[in-house]
Amino acid sequence: QVQLMESGGGLVQAGGSLRLSCAASGVIFSINEMAWHRQAPGKERELVAHITSHRNTDYADSVKGRFTISMDNAKNTVSLQMNSLKPEDTAVYYCNARIRSSYYAVNDFWGQGTQVTVSS
Repeated sequence: QVQLMESGGGLVQAGGSLRLSCAASGVIFSINEMAWHRQAPGKERELVAHITSHRNTDYADSVKGRFTISMDNAKNTVSLQMNSLKPEDTAVYYCNARIRSSYYAVNDFWGQGTQVTVSS
């Protein structure tokens, strides 16, 4: 089985920075893509940033120019560097990965989430 473990959330003032990390462990042949999603209270979960194994990235319009996603294939990790944080970035952030765990099996996995709170 594959597990994703996030770290790096916390409380920060507006304009500050945080770095989230997510490590995948278990039976992993390869990681096709990884992403960060977030869910604020009363809102639907939304995609924040996405990266493929070929390092192609895309971002939600609301975070372009402020957030940077990166992936380390050797360590099976994905990180999200968040700069110029705004109160509206407050949410639970979830790591997501599409992982090949055998020749035939490719599945999506989710972390448990990490809270990011930005005070004004």
